[in-house]
Amino acid sequence: MRWARVLDRFALIQDDLVFPVSGSPFGEYRRTGERIPLADVRLQPPVVPPTFYAVGLNYAAHVAHANATMPDRPEVGYRANSALIGHRAPVVKPADCTGRFEAEAELVAVVGARLRRCSRDEAVAGIFGWTIGNDVSARAWQHSDRTFWRAKNSDTFKPMGPWIETDADPLTASTTVTVDGETVAHFTTGAMIFDPYDYLVEISRYITLVPGDVLWMGTDAVVPLKPGTTLGISITGIGTLQNPIVQEES
Repeated sequence: MRWARVLDRFALIQDDLVFPVSGSPFGEYRRTGERIPLADVRLQPPVVPPTFYAVGLNYAAHVAHANATMPDRPEVGYRANSALIGHRAPVVKPADCTGRFEAEAELVAVVGARLRRCSRDEAVAGIFGWTIGNDVSARAWQHSDRTFWRAKNSDTFKPMGPWIETDADPLTASTTVTVDGETVAHFTTGAMIFDPYDYLVEISRYITLVPGDVLWMGTDAVVPLKPGTTLGISITGIGTLQNPIVQEES
């Protein structure tokens, strides 16, 4: 199944039609009887997470790119819901943002169950579905600030979508990044240092995960962003997230 959000409501997507529902895919829901052409709606981030977890260095190439030490256990950080935007919404590069401005193409796990001290099997069963994220990063701010508060969390810096796919097997998938339709990066999605279930087991030892939480899984491709272009991230079995990049006027 494919779940999206339109007009601040959850909706099912079948073929090229959107069927809004009342309720939530994480609980009870029913179709409202509406059916809207997919081309006529603006897709919002497919979930507004209670907690937004984000993995850092989780692919060997990214560790090397960052000149960092290989992680020896799963650890996560947090991101701001206020930075989330949906499919085709513009990423805005702030007027005073200088230096490297980059995209990180990421698989996103959407939690569908309450998880506390879960086993690996419970972690596998606890995934509701999968979507795609772009961890937009302003590197000068990342290196100059004491935290990632603006480097990773400025408005529009977290595109997510286009929908949640419940039937995907992303650990056997591939991720492709395009700029204006031209492929600039490609990697095996599942070639992670620690997979999503490793992270859910570790997180749930200390923190209770709840339905709707998201876990962004890191990247094996860091791509420069340039205003005036459109970045696309495709993961086989899930879909394609596209966002134009625009420059904020000073």
